[in-house]
Amino acid sequence: MKKILLLCCLLLLAGCSVVRIDTSNVDNIINVVLSKNNDLYNQIGKGYKYYVPRGVTYIDTNDYNDVLYSDGNYYYLYIDVVSYYYKVVKEYEENPDAYYSKKIDINGKQGYLEINKQDNNRYFIEFMYNYSKIEVEADYDDINNIILNTSYILSTVKFNDNIVKVVLDEEFLVSEEKYDIFTSKKETDDFLKLEPEVE
Repeated sequence: MKKILLLCCLLLLAGCSVVRIDTSNVDNIINVVLSKNNDLYNQIGKGYKYYVPRGVTYIDTNDYNDVLYSDGNYYYLYIDVVSYYYKVVKEYEENPDAYYSKKIDINGKQGYLEINKQDNNRYFIEFMYNYSKIEVEADYDDINNIILNTSYILSTVKFNDNIVKVVLDEEFLVSEEKYDIFTSKKETDDFLKLEPEVE
């Protein structure tokens, strides 16, 4: 009995807390998720890593473009290592004609969220934050869940400065020696020759 009482006291004093996010409000989702300092990651690329939340599936990578999928929606993630390396901050002006448009500056990282209604009654979501951008086209009912997922993904993008420097270093990428892998290094006539068929 003393052990159970001690365990209950430890749990009470440990200060465990659960943060419940109100997902009915886009502003609240952004503020709560992006303000957290999250070191989670489960996906690694060339010079960057990030966290793919439960319910979102990684599909493919092409250079610095990743494709993710969740609940019938494709997420197109673009990692801008060049802007990160040179610390380029892109200015954004809020769009009064958009369904939703907001400039973001949280934890010293800038970005924006813009949602526009398309002709096909779907919504185009463009979320840029932390030198990364996600684009999704979705139905109205999916918007808040997509904002929640993209907020988690973008807030966890971390760059490895050493790898980014090596990848972008022009001296490292430039080679003085030219190679032609299609030219034979040794000329020989020892190969079999195919003779055309005679009819």
